[in-house]
Amino acid sequence: MNGAWLGGPCPQCGDDMPARVVHCRTCRALLNSELTEDSVEIPVFVPLPELAVVEEGAASGGHYVECPGCHEELRIHARYWLKQVQCKHCRHTFRYDKSIVVKAIYTKCPHCQNEIRANSRYVGMKVACKFCGGHLQLHDAIRSGE
Repeated sequence: MNGAWLGGPCPQCGDDMPARVVHCRTCRALLNSELTEDSVEIPVFVPLPELAVVEEGAASGGHYVECPGCHEELRIHARYWLKQVQCKHCRHTFRYDKSIVVKAIYTKCPHCQNEIRANSRYVGMKVACKFCGGHLQLHDAIRSGE
């Protein structure tokens, strides 16, 4: 046999292999007679950017919301979800639920644990942490009822 593998049964295990493969897919025998184990170069693995690991970043921290009374921004922790809260600026009392205007969410980056503030329009999107560059998908578990 001369040159590239033309296809057919593997000389070692007998399994049928397609043309132009270097090793048998079953027994890993070298199929090209012109190659030796030392001459087969294994390329360096480089992950593609679009295949990078994406972690879920749930809004387990809470929300930045607009007070229905004075329209000032308030930071409210998730533990107050579906409870009555009071604005620290105007003392207006309101229920922290889906009816409140959410300006942003806050959560910890699953990669570096720094707190991230993200505009609510980025919920559901894949983003990068501004501190470590780690990829995450923002998810608002509080408002989605999870």
